[in-house]
Amino acid sequence: MNANLVFQGTCWKFGHNIPTDSITPTNITLRGIGEMAKHVLETVNPDFPKNVERGDILVAGRNFGCSSGRAIAPKALQATGISVIVAELFARTFYRNGHEIGLPLLEVPGVHALVETGDRLRVDIARGVVENLTSGKSLVGQPPSEFLLEMLRAGGLIPLLKTGSRFFAAASAAKS
Repeated sequence: MNANLVFQGTCWKFGHNIPTDSITPTNITLRGIGEMAKHVLETVNPDFPKNVERGDILVAGRNFGCSSGRAIAPKALQATGISVIVAELFARTFYRNGHEIGLPLLEVPGVHALVETGDRLRVDIARGVVENLTSGKSLVGQPPSEFLLEMLRAGGLIPLLKTGSRFFAAASAAKS
């Protein structure tokens, strides 16, 4: 994980209301994660699973990851090697599941109009900034909370629990 949570890569742009059923269709959900990554989003953009490269950045419109709430969807996306997902708005379950596995997510209203597939982007999660290096334009969204930033830096919820984070100190003290 990039400790400073700044990522630079090539953009893959997707539309609004992309459900988890399109991210990981039913026919691939029982396969191993590596096999699932070979088919992620292929019903929306068949070129994506064939050509996505480690470090690429996925950008979507509103309500990304809606519908069934498949916890496997963020894991399959992470397995493609993408560095971060930026959307105007994430479905809440997807947002929670992504952070729990250490997948950087950033909500930035207006980002869908800012980018096109193939643009070079820089995303600073902690500052909430998306820069389109191709067009020279940028937007600022709402960065994740301090708790979620710490979770991302740790690599997800389980690794964060193992660190003895200050966020869990009060809960441990209350048990004593």
